[in-house]
Amino acid sequence: MLYSNELIDQYENGKVMKAILGGTSLFHTRIFDYWKEKNITTPFGEVLIRIKGDGMFLQRHGIPPVNPHRINHRANIWALKEMKAKMVISINSVGSLKLRLKPGIFVIPHDFISFWDVPTFYESEMKNIVPVMDEGVRDVIIKKCKELNFTFKENGIYIQTRGPRFETKAEVNFLKRIGDIVGMTMASEATLCMEYDLPYGSLCSIDNYCHGIIKKPLTLKELEKNWKKNAKNIETFIEKILE
Repeated sequence: MLYSNELIDQYENGKVMKAILGGTSLFHTRIFDYWKEKNITTPFGEVLIRIKGDGMFLQRHGIPPVNPHRINHRANIWALKEMKAKMVISINSVGSLKLRLKPGIFVIPHDFISFWDVPTFYESEMKNIVPVMDEGVRDVIIKKCKELNFTFKENGIYIQTRGPRFETKAEVNFLKRIGDIVGMTMASEATLCMEYDLPYGSLCSIDNYCHGIIKKPLTLKELEKNWKKNAKNIETFIEKILE
């Protein structure tokens, strides 16, 4: 795995194959429309990747999209490794566990919690990893957010739940004591990337308060409204990363 300063140097010199791993916030984006499509056959299934220059994009939910608990994370990460990605920047939609972290704010997690269904490439051999988010990729993301004048938090703890349903009020009341944001995908991706020595970082888009954090009920209509609003900033961020 590249050390942080080495990764940043290579990124700034345009020598790094960058992979964008996106989800619901990029369902309707047009920025990858004219990129070359390539089907990758992996030991875990087929994956479609779009490529242009030193950038690639993978829609984690697949086409047609599947629910979060059915995402083929192992196929996705295997394909990125096969295509020589040197850094993975993930875009994740999340709910906020803190009143101060309002919808529209971005969070760049420095750590994560995932007690459920932890994926691995090492089903039949003894191998362990120490999971640590890559500081080089985090630095790249933080720098771009500053350049774009985004409102964001440089650190945060991401908690992964299984989905596809949202969390109950009781679950949120517990989770808010140990984390900042909740999602259904990032921890699985981060773990697999770490197993394959792929430097990984995430830009998390807060699209809603978690169920019960505020008195106003959580509705899918409000979530969709915030998701569309945040999507514009996410597209700007991706274009900046790929310059």
